[in-house]
Amino acid sequence: MGEPKTGLVLGYGVAHPFSRVKLTDRSSVQELLRTLLDPLEPFFSPAKSRVRCPGATAVRFDQAAADLEGICRPLWGLSALLAGGGEYRGTEWWVQGLKSGTDPESPEYWGYPRDNDQRMVEMCPLGFALAVAPVFWQNLTEKERENVENWLGNSINEKNMPNTNWLWFRVFANLGLKKNGGKFSQARLDADIEHLETFYRGDGWSNDGPEGIHQMDYYSSSFAIQFLQLLYAKLAGEDEPARAAEFRKRAQMIALDLAHYYDREGRAIPFGRSVTYRFAMISFWGALAYADVELPAPLTWGMVKGIVMRHLRWWQTQHDLWTPSGTLSIGYSYPNTYLAENYNSPGSPYWACLAFICLAVPETHPFWTSEEDQAWSVIPAIKPLRHPGHIMSCLGDHCMLLSSGQACSYPMKGTHAKYGAFAYSSAFGYSVPTGLFSLEQYALASQLGLSDDGGEYWKSRRLSQYAGLETRGDDGVPVLVSLWKPFPDVTVKTILVPPREDTPNWHLRIHHVHAAGRDVATADGAFAIRNTHSVTGRSLDPYDPAATGGEGTSPRIIGNYDLNTPDGWSTGREGAFAAAVGAGAVGIKALEADTGRSANLVNADPNSNLIEPRTVIPTLQNTLKKGQSAWFVSAIYARPAVDGLAPSNYLDGWDKPPAVPSWLANEPGGTP
Repeated sequence: MGEPKTGLVLGYGVAHPFSRVKLTDRSSVQELLRTLLDPLEPFFSPAKSRVRCPGATAVRFDQAAADLEGICRPLWGLSALLAGGGEYRGTEWWVQGLKSGTDPESPEYWGYPRDNDQRMVEMCPLGFALAVAPVFWQNLTEKERENVENWLGNSINEKNMPNTNWLWFRVFANLGLKKNGGKFSQARLDADIEHLETFYRGDGWSNDGPEGIHQMDYYSSSFAIQFLQLLYAKLAGEDEPARAAEFRKRAQMIALDLAHYYDREGRAIPFGRSVTYRFAMISFWGALAYADVELPAPLTWGMVKGIVMRHLRWWQTQHDLWTPSGTLSIGYSYPNTYLAENYNSPGSPYWACLAFICLAVPETHPFWTSEEDQAWSVIPAIKPLRHPGHIMSCLGDHCMLLSSGQACSYPMKGTHAKYGAFAYSSAFGYSVPTGLFSLEQYALASQLGLSDDGGEYWKSRRLSQYAGLETRGDDGVPVLVSLWKPFPDVTVKTILVPPREDTPNWHLRIHHVHAAGRDVATADGAFAIRNTHSVTGRSLDPYDPAATGGEGTSPRIIGNYDLNTPDGWSTGREGAFAAAVGAGAVGIKALEADTGRSANLVNADPNSNLIEPRTVIPTLQNTLKKGQSAWFVSAIYARPAVDGLAPSNYLDGWDKPPAVPSWLANEPGGTP
């Protein structure tokens, strides 16, 4: 990789330039992008075809493909910047990298892709760059153009690809060549789009795969499918006006659903895999403007701009997401490989540059000329989403989704946490397991765990035998119902009930557990929350608002080895909670009439949560004997810290949980 070069070095108390940009307009977002690109300079290879981001983390594909990620993924931002008339001092690095990387005689040649090769993914931002930024194609000789055609077009068109959103990557490889008069395959391009159309499920939603897979995460919107449909509508709309119109129509429909994923503070709801792509979560909104979509009422361009700008500003407050060299780390709010997928190399997080598609939008567009606004005042507070199997809530000062039925098409690391949890919050994030022993390692935030070995191994919901959006009661309350089996002879029916206007910080999880064939211990976890004092950094003390200023826990936080400490437990009806200044409060209570459950605070392993590296999870526990059945009605409290809310008020409402729904008496399985 050549001699090491000097660059940005972050030390104790040094803020990244990314955090110091005052975001107000288009030019400030351009500058924000430059602060992401600049730290990459020392990590370019001598011939500029590879970027080896710092970190020796291995990945499932070869090192050359990982280095290819490092150079290609930032192209999402750089090409959008150039397409919008912006400039960057290092553009020539990428031009030279394209030349040497596609040259078979270069020692830095990227290599032809094999079947299902990671190189295919990186062809997508490269194809987009060729389509929108003339500097890349115009600076190539005839021989260099032939090299690009052979590597970008011929090689990928001859290979097998995963039957997922990956097919869009081949579409854009061909489209980039087509826009420049290069050799491409119209037949392959058409066939891929026709097959991708079979993923469409309705109301704007596409599945990330064929029938039999239920996976509608950010890949279905901002990371890939919706995003790339909109780019395609913009770039190929003149040749295919009907298809472009259909893609824009789908975006209009799904926009009214996706508006529920972003809260007033600018945070998105982390859900599913690849959340290390971070601010790519809002790329859909910039793509709406880029593709000239007419917004559906009641959304306005001021609202769309507000979603994007507030989200970027929130990430500016996350000061620990960088490596010491100033590059993006693998993780979310801080470096964390526990949450990483096996395809996350040190260069992978730069898929986040999708967010900068807004820079390709002209400065005269109302996206840029409108005043920022909030969408919360015009979207429903509670909205069921049939296709992803969610109930969205914008109550209680955070965005939350209840979820049932989704699962990754293969059992990736932490898949039960990324798709099978009951609730996902923009304020508290989800937690992933760090190991395979004890609740502390499983970190079952927003999950019901069951153990048949006394609490070493735990099983939680991953695949459901049934999952559906239903209604209950005379007023037709939307609920999510799922049936699942943690063990072959243990059955769980779960009903998720969203918050109400009169109890906005509470939602209900109702479980009917039938332990037909074995004894099982159960553990129902609330959201995870930071367990350290905001000033001292020490573990939270028992709650005393007069003495702690609104920080503390009840019962006492127990450690990983003092599980039998009496003052670490309370009754299920008393529940357990934790409150931390700057984070808010979370808790859980048992509402069933004859509860045998007890409440405690699980001291989750460090680095299990996406947002906070040290967390505690209020949890209800008990044990069912073989042949027993039981109803559990868990009330989950979540009140995030927001401007204007005093810490002493974090627990306002904790003593007023919702009532057990009257309709529950009619559920099969007996009265809880």
